[in-house]
Amino acid sequence: MAKTSSLGLWSQRLLAAIFLAGQVILHLLTGKIHRRNTIEQMVTVGPESLIIALLTATVIGMVFTIQVTREFINFGATNAIGGVLALALARELAPVLTAVVLAGRVGSAFAAEIGTMRVSEQIDALYMLKTDPIDYLVIPRVIACCLMLPVLTILAIVTGMVGGVVLAQNIYGIPQSVFLDSARNFLGIWDLFSAAIKSVVFGLLISVIGCSWGLTTTGGAKGVGQSTTTAVVTALLAIFISNFFLSWLMYQGMGSAVIS
Repeated sequence: MAKTSSLGLWSQRLLAAIFLAGQVILHLLTGKIHRRNTIEQMVTVGPESLIIALLTATVIGMVFTIQVTREFINFGATNAIGGVLALALARELAPVLTAVVLAGRVGSAFAAEIGTMRVSEQIDALYMLKTDPIDYLVIPRVIACCLMLPVLTILAIVTGMVGGVVLAQNIYGIPQSVFLDSARNFLGIWDLFSAAIKSVVFGLLISVIGCSWGLTTTGGAKGVGQSTTTAVVTALLAIFISNFFLSWLMYQGMGSAVIS
């Protein structure tokens, strides 16, 4: 019974998140934007998350190079290592892993902050002041995530490539020019554009889920903790599922980037 009730509560909150996403779209089309709150959230999502996002991308780029380089050397395909890394970073690794980092760091903060405001009746105080919580709290966070996550993703692609170049040149003796020429030949504008599109979708999911779980928090401090945990888990699940459908729509049936 406990599992059933937990699943039912989760389903209700998921429906509330979907409804909140619709409200956000309507408010963006008709409402006003609180610039100061938006800028503050952009700083939180962007610059304050920059180091951990870039460090993650650098390590992933180096690990991927280790995994791929040895096998490609055995096949005599060292001139393709940089291109494969560039495609992997642009199409999957950079947008997904950067979104995962932000889901853990920013999504949890959104749920905790707004959840605390909910249980301490600060949300009710906003209504008393004739301030819509969606305009004041949710939309600045949505805008911040949708704008800053693509920027972080592009920077993650660059730093991931830097990590791969350094490792390939110093450990495996692959010239930097060969590595970068391969990446230039393999990587297309659409790959970078698709990474930005994925990042916008992931940013929307992270912010809406974090804010919705915060707004539906009950049960005091314990409820805030539960909302934070379930918001992060739900955001991660949404990222992975949406990534599958986005990848299928973007690349299913397309020609080979290697051949072209």
